[in-house]
Amino acid sequence: MKIKADYVNTPIWKEFHVKSTLPKELECLDEIAHNMWWVWNYDAREMFRSLDEEIYEQVGHNPVQLLELLPFERKEEIVKDKKIMANVNAVYKRFREYMDVKPDTKRPSVAYFSMEFGIHNSLKIYSGGLGMLAGDYIKEASDSNVDMCGIGFLYRFGYFKQSLSMDGQQIANYDAQNFNSLPITKTLDKDGNQVVVDVPYMNYVVHALVWQANIGRVKLYLLDTDNEMNSEFDRTITHALYGGDWENRLKQEILLGIGGVLLLKKLGIKKQVYHCNEGHAALCNLQRLIDYIKEDGLSFNQAMEVVRASSLYTVHTPVPAGHDYFDKDLFGKYMGGYPQMLGITWKEFIGMGRINPDDDNERFCMSTFACNTCQEVNGVSMLHGWVSQKMFSSIWNGYYPEENHVGYVTNGVHFP
Repeated sequence: MKIKADYVNTPIWKEFHVKSTLPKELECLDEIAHNMWWVWNYDAREMFRSLDEEIYEQVGHNPVQLLELLPFERKEEIVKDKKIMANVNAVYKRFREYMDVKPDTKRPSVAYFSMEFGIHNSLKIYSGGLGMLAGDYIKEASDSNVDMCGIGFLYRFGYFKQSLSMDGQQIANYDAQNFNSLPITKTLDKDGNQVVVDVPYMNYVVHALVWQANIGRVKLYLLDTDNEMNSEFDRTITHALYGGDWENRLKQEILLGIGGVLLLKKLGIKKQVYHCNEGHAALCNLQRLIDYIKEDGLSFNQAMEVVRASSLYTVHTPVPAGHDYFDKDLFGKYMGGYPQMLGITWKEFIGMGRINPDDDNERFCMSTFACNTCQEVNGVSMLHGWVSQKMFSSIWNGYYPEENHVGYVTNGVHFP
């Protein structure tokens, strides 16, 4: 006999968020706070600091959190302060003049894929030089009025905060990011619901929520798998930058490349150039090949011509250890069904990621796949281009441009 332990209904939890409101005169501040144009505009940052310097420092210069924590009394004081309000209105005027410039349609449009973007320390989605390059690149695209969008991840745990133990050892503390307090917004569909991208992992689907960071005139779309639609094993895909084992790394790169292209399709975004910032994003070209074959009726070779002609790969390291290699068994676990969709054999497919396509013992390299599917490859400095070409030419197997071609683009700092 089965005895019911209790008669309490299973609770159904609903998430809701309480937000502080701003006086009508200050509503423009929320618009500025949710566009990271303020990151490289000194007057905007100083304007936010003037609202409450103590809170501004407390929240790490995050204006979204600043506005959330401003007391009601202080908001009333700001409205009555003619000097501060004159500054607020002046900054908002400059912001609107910047944002209202019509897009430059004479230059190619770009979709920029990267595992990390260094925009501001309040948005922990970067770790080092690769992310800082991507962040500067997207800021400069905004200032140059290029029709561009970025695709990356919204990591639940960003870079760690350092503390020291009693014996002087470093302790890495990973704090979960509260997405609703970041300078980002949910990407909504026509019904007002957050956009969800369904990414195939061969025998099951991972569901990624879509967020966006407005970087001046450029939208940066961020994928997030840490939601209740996914299993505990897939929620962790976007927990940490380069986190987990090699299987999780492959799952991340499937999400960035294949999921990123599916995201653009779902939003109805088409670009002329697809830029892979490192080999992590190389699988975006795999999804594009499939789309040209399935939707446009092209053959594999025809689709490859179109994809190569519109793809660019930026490499950040010439050292073999700096590139991702996957064992054929692990790669086949997630990618085994793709050759049939492409109309080629498994050997031909996995060979696209090998320097020696017929070597069955060679692992699949994302960078080699990127070289095979991108017409242009560039380094991030003249020296880097030279080292890559002369000292590690075996990695590129002839794909890397010669010195007398455009073989590098110097990695610089964004200047407004």
